[in-house]
Amino acid sequence: MKRRAILSAFALTSVLALSACGGGGGSDPLSGDGNDKGSAGSEVIIGSADFTESQLIASIYSQALQAKGVAVKEQFNIGSREVYIAALKDGSIDLVPEYSGALLSYLDPKSTAATTDAVTSELTGKMPQGLSLLTASPAEDKDVVAVTKATADKYQLKTVSDLAPHAGELVLGGPPEWKTRQQGVVGLRDVYGLNFKDFVTLDAGGTLTMTALTNGQIQAGDLFSTDPGLKTNNLVALEDDKSLFAAENVVPVIKAAKENETITKTLNAVSAKLTTDDLISMNAEAATGANLADIAKKWLAGAGINGS
Repeated sequence: MKRRAILSAFALTSVLALSACGGGGGSDPLSGDGNDKGSAGSEVIIGSADFTESQLIASIYSQALQAKGVAVKEQFNIGSREVYIAALKDGSIDLVPEYSGALLSYLDPKSTAATTDAVTSELTGKMPQGLSLLTASPAEDKDVVAVTKATADKYQLKTVSDLAPHAGELVLGGPPEWKTRQQGVVGLRDVYGLNFKDFVTLDAGGTLTMTALTNGQIQAGDLFSTDPGLKTNNLVALEDDKSLFAAENVVPVIKAAKENETITKTLNAVSAKLTTDDLISMNAEAATGANLADIAKKWLAGAGINGS
């Protein structure tokens, strides 16, 4: 899916853009005419999408590379996937953090790959000429079906499959497009056999869904796996045990011409350490107004990776 800048509820009051997959275009901060420009020599221009989590990961990449002596220029907050993929292709930027399932869907809308291995395998073979995929991280930002801890305890829910005997008693909430999407109501019915009591149209993992879930208007809702509201509101993200929702592992995408041993080893080391829980914690910090570069620097230190 070519998704969203999420408006994620934090303690039901703060609003933070957390999407894995890119939102609207906005103004294009890239300078010049967009034709075959880019970094000279060994300098690496690092871009990001126009949401907080992408900028956080890009800052981690930037500081990790600088610590290894790589000349870096930061060109964050570029816009949607349509904008930053075009910028990679024309040389306006050299490196960007991506999400595997969303990128695969962008490149091949008919793909049905869902597991991490299947998505990574397909994506590797479908990368545009001149672009390379480095090692994917275990960290993901993907759709989850979430319930309150009270609901999970009442029905002994750990996986989405566990909902099957109880779905008829429960109201599901999510964005309007979930009514007709395979990765939504249709798939929950066809893959998991879930027929909910009702479906309430809300938003894409944002404040409306979070509030409806915590106040009991709905009993299950579409949220995103790195939303700090999952922890602050004591919610349970049910395991997608039949892989309905495509894997969304964080992965660096780089211009092939910019690859070298130092850059590859450094970014692969970052990917190896980054976890979904790390993204949740960093998003929560960002929601308080903390400086993104400072958050990135602290994560690098905690992960044992020297940052700038």
